[in-house]
Order: sequence, then C-alpha cells, then structure tokens
Amino acid sequence: MNVLWDFDCTLFDTYPALVSGFINLSKQNLDRDEVLRWLKIDSKTAFKHYGIDEKQRLGYQTLHNYYSKTESKPFEYLAEALSSVDHNIIVTHRDKESTIFLLKKYHLDKYFKEIVSVEEQGFTRKPHSSSYEYVLKSHHIDLVVGDRDLDLIPARELNIKTCAFQNRNIEADFHIDSYADFIAEVLNPLQQK
Repeated sequence: MNVLWDFDCTLFDTYPALVSGFINLSKQNLDRDEVLRWLKIDSKTAFKHYGIDEKQRLGYQTLHNYYSKTESKPFEYLAEALSSVDHNIIVTHRDKESTIFLLKKYHLDKYFKEIVSVEEQGFTRKPHSSSYEYVLKSHHIDLVVGDRDLDLIPARELNIKTCAFQNRNIEADFHIDSYADFIAEVLNPLQQK
C-alpha cells in the first residue's frame, strides 16, 4: 500500500503557523479564526479576500516557514498511520528544506520515500495534477490523503482513492478526524476492495 500525503494541515498541524504568517504579511489586525476559515479554502482565496497582492506569496511562504519551526507539530497517531503502509510520499506547496526540518525534528523522516515540493520542482500548484503525475512515474499510489479539496482533485482525476483529513465538507472516498482511525476506517477497507 503506497500513500501520497499533503503536508501542511494533513501530516502536521501547521494552521497556527499559516495564520501567524498571513497576519504578519497583511500588516492588519485580523481575527485569527476568520483568517483560518479563509486559508482552509486555499491561500489564493484568502489573498484575494484580504486584498493581498499575489506577488507577496514568496514573502508569505518565508513567514509561514519561519513560524512553522516553532508553532507546528505532527498530528497525534501519525507515526502509527505512516508505519502501517509500505511507502509514503509527500507532495507539498511547502519548500523541501522546511519539510525535511520538521520531519527530522519529530523523527518522522524515516517513513518517507520521496518529498515533492510542487513549486520548487517547477510544477503548477495543486489542484493541477502535474506533481501527482510525476510521482506516478516512479511509484504506484493507492491513496491520497489531504485536508483540502485541492489535494484530492488531482487524485480523483487520476482515479486514485482519496481520504479527507479533518474536513468532512469535501468529496472523498474516506473521511477521518484522527489518525487513530486510519487503519480501521481507511486502510483495512481499502485493502479489502
């Protein structure tokens, strides 16, 4: 069983860092909960809503990565979920260096066969399927896990089963709110099909 994972807010709870970086970038006194609601749609929509120029994206990613080093941690029971499958691959909008930093900080790097940084490696941002197609050239993928629709759209286009993490408002084959349920509610049923 091979699983492709999104990173931010799927493997690691990076929402506090995403919100802190966004508020700092905006230079406005914004409500953290409201910013979070917009970021959960996607950052492009949040930028538009708050009138932030898309040219500031690199600055946002730099701030997000800075806050991530202290404000982000893996979701509970993640190691058990990762160790239950054969190969794990990450496809993320985050830069590779900060992804590896967080994985090593929490001793999770050993679980991953490959990390694809979408923009660093020249792919179009998700939901475009080019980064997933790249992974499929090297690895068979049985499941994609993500927290937003843009993580799962490319999987559906490529006929790969999907699992939505902590988001029951998006279309997916499976929905879970905790990785404590990953084996029983996702992996076992998937292996029986």
